[in-house]
Amino acid sequence: NTYFCKKKLALNNLFQISLVILISGISAFFQFDSSTSSEAKSENTYAKNSNHWGTTLSDSIGIPTDALNLAIRGYVRLKQQNSLKNDSLIAIIDFSKPSVEDRFFIINLRSKQVIKKTLVAHGKNSGVLKAESFSNTVHSNQSSLGLFVTQNTYTGKHGYSLRLNGVEKGINDNAFKRAVVIHGADYVSNYFIQKHQRLGRSFGCPALPVDETKEIIDLIKDGTCLFIYHPTLSAISQANPGT
Repeated sequence: NTYFCKKKLALNNLFQISLVILISGISAFFQFDSSTSSEAKSENTYAKNSNHWGTTLSDSIGIPTDALNLAIRGYVRLKQQNSLKNDSLIAIIDFSKPSVEDRFFIINLRSKQVIKKTLVAHGKNSGVLKAESFSNTVHSNQSSLGLFVTQNTYTGKHGYSLRLNGVEKGINDNAFKRAVVIHGADYVSNYFIQKHQRLGRSFGCPALPVDETKEIIDLIKDGTCLFIYHPTLSAISQANPGT
């Protein structure tokens, strides 16, 4: 009898331990599922509210609402794919503007504030005062549009620079092969504008003012969403909704 009592007690203890493990596992699963749902809801909130606060930002800083909506939509997709290491910021280049205006913006998505805006050059074969044509072709010397993810930094012939990965097939996925990078250039300055009534132009890179390049690159390096906009991109996006 003592033997069977001890065996029964051991089995009860084993059952209790197994039950605790099972309950813990179920609890952990639902906690994980809950956090995943929260993240998904947060991302959906960005997408659903983009029209609302996009219009507000558009009114205050002059970024077209369409540019903001496309940028946020792309940001959400990249975030869902775990492609963004720095998901608190988004950079937008608005090529609907002439080069004499600020058209490079960095937005803090948490505070919904523009934390940086400045000049940016377009490719020499994209246009003179305004960028009007775009390409994904090597040696085209034109700018590319669409979604990019920032990569690593390096020091090259243009100094401190930032590599870009184009993530939209047929639109900008040759960016890395074309060596389209963010770098500084002396032809991107108010002095150059005063002298030529426009900025200088690059071989396709979004070139920045030299004295602001390091600050900007350090803000958006290593996995930030960059969106380069032009009104023609809306037609491309509607024709290719999966891109």
